Amino acid sequence: MPERIPPPREDGLTTTTASPLYWASYGQMGAPRLLVLHGGPGADHCYLLPQMLHLGERHDLLFYDQRGGGRSKSDARIPVTWQTHVEDLAAVVEEFSLQALSIVGYSWGAMLALLYVVEAKKNGALRMPERLALISPAPLTREYRRQFEAEFARRQQAPEIQRLRDELAESGLRESDPAAHRQRAFELGVAGYFFDHRNAHKLTPFRVVGRVQQSVWESLGDFDVIGQIEGVRMPSFVIQGRDDPIPTASTLDAAHALGTEPVLLDECGHVPYVEQPGHLFAALDKFLDDSTPPVST
Repeated sequence: MPERIPPPREDGLTTTTASPLYWASYGQMGAPRLLVLHGGPGADHCYLLPQMLHLGERHDLLFYDQRGGGRSKSDARIPVTWQTHVEDLAAVVEEFSLQALSIVGYSWGAMLALLYVVEAKKNGALRMPERLALISPAPLTREYRRQFEAEFARRQQAPEIQRLRDELAESGLRESDPAAHRQRAFELGVAGYFFDHRNAHKLTPFRVVGRVQQSVWESLGDFDVIGQIEGVRMPSFVIQGRDDPIPTASTLDAAHALGTEPVLLDECGHVPYVEQPGHLFAALDKFLDDSTPPVST
């Protein structure tokens, strides 16, 4: 089972976004602040916890549930798009006075950070990040996303995973222990993201709102974020597991476009903070320590 998630130091709802967004702070008040963006789209920040709270040992961490996921609601009549998320991110940056903007983005959150950077290049009113840490970035072109979807489907259809699904269906656990059944079903549903599917039990369960996920990806069209970030220069950190179902070529291309060297983790899939936390945080801590901007006031 996943570890217990401690309560936030403080939390609340944003007041300047078009829809109120739930936010939560952890870590050391007064320390350099990190804005942490979760994956999805359509998920929430809690599945990054408690492991990512390691960063709170030396930083003030700000999380928020992106619109349409978790405790951040959206108007079902208005589709959530990538532009929606970028606008919300820009509003959060201003509302929390993130003068020295440091972003840690995971999966879709890493892609959202890059989309924000692309818009900030065009719009001088948006605050450009001073440093950027990208963990297991989502596929950054339409073709890389197609390759990811095919690989993830292949993994989910592997004989061992099919056997475990059959065992669960025949176990009677749904009736005898519904909570345990839900947990096991979740683990098998995300098995393809892991180097070793047995590690899935350490991941905090989460739910993706399908309509939000679909509307965001559809809004991107035939996208190529890598081409859009070519030549962007700021302190950047890019890391991915070698066994991630997302093509490593996508991450390597992104690192090259940003002018940085990527870090690839052995025996690690899409969730390095679960499968290789020691190696992830050793590399990420070093980057953050070496590139710490002034504390926001």
